[in-house]
Amino acid sequence: MKIAVSGKGGVGKTLIAGTLARLFASDKYNVLAIDNDSAMNLSYTLGIDPEVKKNIIPISEMKELVKERTEVKGGGPGIYNINPRVADIPDKYKVSGPDGLELLVLGGIEEPATGCLCPENALIRTLLHNLFVKRDEVIIVDFEAGLEHLGRGTAKGIDVMLVITEPSQKSLDLSKKIIELSKKLGIINIYLVANKIIDESQLEIIDGRIDEWDVPLYHSVPYDTEIGKADLNGEPPLEYNPESAALKSIKTLYGKLKKLKEEVFDL
Repeated sequence: MKIAVSGKGGVGKTLIAGTLARLFASDKYNVLAIDNDSAMNLSYTLGIDPEVKKNIIPISEMKELVKERTEVKGGGPGIYNINPRVADIPDKYKVSGPDGLELLVLGGIEEPATGCLCPENALIRTLLHNLFVKRDEVIIVDFEAGLEHLGRGTAKGIDVMLVITEPSQKSLDLSKKIIELSKKLGIINIYLVANKIIDESQLEIIDGRIDEWDVPLYHSVPYDTEIGKADLNGEPPLEYNPESAALKSIKTLYGKLKKLKEEVFDL
């Protein structure tokens, strides 16, 4: 099962992606978590050892690797291989975490042009395609805000797109754009998850806004001050207070996804 987690920056993508990865791993699934967000904070939520964490170099910043895999012999400036060899990269550069899960940090593409055609993007896009289509672990990707760098080939292996929103106009507007693009890319299972919910009136407003989106409000997670306390203490939320309101809700979300996996994707 390949799960992509997307949404506006700051809505809780990393909290949800990382906690789901930990829960799948604790149930003895082989899990590879992918950090494709330029903030690169997934390691904190997963609970990667600090000594391991400080030595992680994102794939997008490995200049020699990017050059080696995308360089075209004899090609001039701006000429590079858009389908580089990537199959060996995950096993070579992933790091281990709690419960046997593994993490691969891709990093973001720091380019001003939307959907830039640069060597780093070519490598990351091809690598994501390889991860989604050719590997058999549970893959959970914490995407950077927006999905402009995704192409049809990359997206076709995604089984579930979780679009995370918070109760704000800006977040809902970007969620709508992500959902529209995900549909155009051929992703079938697209679910909206509302995070940081304070009361039922917010859910009612969100329900009204998404009425014509043809995407269900799949789950909601309450606003929880324990998440901020965990972050301030430098601890994974699942270890700081596994019984907090938000964590209990994400465990329920995990139960839904696990059931979906067993009933649909394991057949």
